[in-house]
Amino acid sequence: MTCPPAMERGFTLIELLVALMIFAMLAAAGVLLLGNSVSAQAQIRLRLDDMAAVQRAGGALAADLGQAVPRISRTEAGTLAPAFWSHREGESLPVLQFVRGGWDNLGDLPRPSLQKVEYWVRQGRLERRTYAQVDGAAGGEPAALLSHVEDVALRFRDAGGEWRDEWVPTQPDLMPRAVEMTVTRTGEPPVTLRFLVGPGPVERLEGVATSG
Repeated sequence: MTCPPAMERGFTLIELLVALMIFAMLAAAGVLLLGNSVSAQAQIRLRLDDMAAVQRAGGALAADLGQAVPRISRTEAGTLAPAFWSHREGESLPVLQFVRGGWDNLGDLPRPSLQKVEYWVRQGRLERRTYAQVDGAAGGEPAALLSHVEDVALRFRDAGGEWRDEWVPTQPDLMPRAVEMTVTRTGEPPVTLRFLVGPGPVERLEGVATSG
């Protein structure tokens, strides 16, 4: 006598629903984890790009200020401008203006190795503007170095080692020994950068003769 074959037992509807629910929870957790990972990577990339922009701006300032020369220049209107001056009068004037040496001339163009440089804070941007000629020329198109800039505070170290909030030279060719720039940007802590300034002339004191 043969025995009847055993009945094969399948999944019930409740078991299928439970399995689908567990799979859906695992899938949702995986999507959430992937989304957080992508968001974190995007934030890290933005932060790295932001740090790189600050480093590039600092590099440009360090290169310019490190090669500053005591050269009195003329504005586009023909008036004399000190070798180094600074303003905090809004967006109508640059925060820094000076003349630097060592301007590369890879194309062997008929121009000097000196270059007049300005730094502006306009419309939330720190901008660098240069001039093709030191005297009387119009400035070129500014290049934006940093965005979302709320404020730029400057201090200047004089020959005596004192830090000044303003640079008011006693002679037109006098330059500070160092410049401190504190940049405040939207949503970021202030960043303070310090730069050495190229060597300039010795300050002439009234009533004191300088030995040659």
